[in-house]
Amino acid sequence: MVHPVTYGKRVRMSYSRIDEVLDIPDLIEVQKSSYEWFLEEGLREVFEDISPIQDYTGNLILEFVDYHIGKNLKYSEHEARERDTSYSAPLKVKARLINKETGEVKEQEVFMGDIPLMTENGTFIINGAERVVVSQLVRSPGVYYAETIDKTGKRLYSSTVIPNRGAWLEYESDSNDIVYVRVDRTRKLPITTLLRALKFQTDSEIIEVLGETEQVLNTLEKDTTTNQEEGLLEIYKRLRPGEPPTVESARNLINNLFFDPKRYDLAKVGRYKFNKKLALYNRISGKKAAEDIYDLETGEILVSEGEKITRDKAIEIENSGINVVDILLDNGRKARVVGNNFVSGKAFNLPFSLEELGLKEKVYYPLMKELIEAFEDEEELKKAIEERVKDLSPKNITIDDIVASINYEINLFNGVGSTDDIDHLGNRRLRSVGELMQNQFRIGLSRMERVVRERMTIQDIDVATPQDLINIRPVVASIKEFFGSSQLSQFMDQTNPLAELTHKRRMSALGPGGLSRDRAGFEVRDVHHSHYGRMCPIETPEGPNIGLITSLTTYARINEYGFIETPYRKVLKGEGRVTGEIEYLTADVEDEFIIAQSNEILTPEGAFENSRVVARGKNGVIDIFPSNEVDYMDVSPKQIVSVGTAMIPFLENDDANRALMGANMQRQAVPLLKT
Repeated sequence: MVHPVTYGKRVRMSYSRIDEVLDIPDLIEVQKSSYEWFLEEGLREVFEDISPIQDYTGNLILEFVDYHIGKNLKYSEHEARERDTSYSAPLKVKARLINKETGEVKEQEVFMGDIPLMTENGTFIINGAERVVVSQLVRSPGVYYAETIDKTGKRLYSSTVIPNRGAWLEYESDSNDIVYVRVDRTRKLPITTLLRALKFQTDSEIIEVLGETEQVLNTLEKDTTTNQEEGLLEIYKRLRPGEPPTVESARNLINNLFFDPKRYDLAKVGRYKFNKKLALYNRISGKKAAEDIYDLETGEILVSEGEKITRDKAIEIENSGINVVDILLDNGRKARVVGNNFVSGKAFNLPFSLEELGLKEKVYYPLMKELIEAFEDEEELKKAIEERVKDLSPKNITIDDIVASINYEINLFNGVGSTDDIDHLGNRRLRSVGELMQNQFRIGLSRMERVVRERMTIQDIDVATPQDLINIRPVVASIKEFFGSSQLSQFMDQTNPLAELTHKRRMSALGPGGLSRDRAGFEVRDVHHSHYGRMCPIETPEGPNIGLITSLTTYARINEYGFIETPYRKVLKGEGRVTGEIEYLTADVEDEFIIAQSNEILTPEGAFENSRVVARGKNGVIDIFPSNEVDYMDVSPKQIVSVGTAMIPFLENDDANRALMGANMQRQAVPLLKT
């Protein structure tokens, strides 16, 4: 039972009954990898977003070509601490000024201020003091549906389209089955007014795209507009009351609100969430087809009328470019399901991988089809795809997205689709240091952009250099402001090594763009089944911040979208044998599997000893399952708690409230060291 284990360079005797199958990871990886991403890619993204800056006439253009972080540091870590200065490196940017009239091009390397560097320990030294930037837990951009029940007991559905930055779209229904939309928190309009303003002019076009349901017909009856121009003017009146409405200004307003990538940004994670929620295959699998479904290319029947659509068939239907499917409901009526026209890149059977070209997400089917038909040559096609990456996987919302999200809302009345739980960790993500810093840098650069434009009109064009136009003060000020006074940049707790470590692994729901203590309700603070293996249910402060400030669990890691993943051992389904393969799952993926606990007894061959095991089923419900139905198994019993909580001996015998106090008090112990 007693066996030696190696921790770092030390060999210790372990009394544990459960073997460690996975070493404890680097515990400050969250901080380090995030900041590394910011320096290598985050900065590049911001410069690409802001570049080029044109003057009001379009004659002068300032481009940011490249950047690098200087190697010659003013002070080392130690010197910065001693001299009460910041440990930072100079940011040098190669700027290019183009004069279109004369064709003159001036290139220059411009100093853009000092960027604080992260130490090996995941901290920053600002004015001689060590600071930590705490990760922020926020609602992920995406589309969310909710159900409410009115006084008469009728089910009403509402939904919110949340971008990373930009105007919100909110849909809601009333007891008369009329669906309304609010654009950017203004007064509500019938949903059909928005559709007319986008491109669907007549009633028949709207019925064609959404299906002939009670909700659509009732909303059309309520709608006073009859064509696109009236729709545009109606929206303009709501958004800009008091201004004289013209069709042109209304069209510009709508385009700026939703289709201008500079003002509306879903971010990579928003596009991923949209494609996941509105994907056609998810919504039609398990349903019966109301009519034959044909492959658009070959004309072969994929699914016959009345046949149940399997998951594999549903994926095949989506990948073949079909975007509208009519399904049969249990009551014999038809419902139309409309996707958002995004399909997996693998569907096109290209001789090269789209991931290499920077397309990891699904791609916009009509545009991809057009490119494939236009370019026969592989190299030319590759080049064309590279040029249009931003259109194939757009960061702003598309008309197809809006139509699909409205269609999803209407289908909820027919029992097609599901509502979302906003407290589920599949719908909440972490903004780590890198992303928080990137947002701050973007604010600084956009302030600088205004100054550059003004200077372009004032300066003598012939002698002006990039250095003359660029004023780095707003950029430097925004970085200083972030590290000096942001709620998330905190003076590091250095009472003992554990206090230091847990501070770096802390997650906060407070801060800019997050919740406030007074408004946060009970549900947000409560322990949720999706926290398992991701967020510690024990380590949180007592008092007003309870549940809003939490800690990352021992084995958890953050994926590229900011969602928290936790590791599981793969189990061979049907055999009930646990393999050595480890897979990291996010909370929304985990919900679809059956997962056994780490203390389940295994035979020497790795099979479950008992034919029935206690496991978590779909949506975290604990039950007893046959061992051959299990998909995964926990990697360790300490997977569910944070580093601080895992240090409590015999934790399983403690009362939860006392364990919470213990976990917090360990951080306050003063080490008795002679200095």
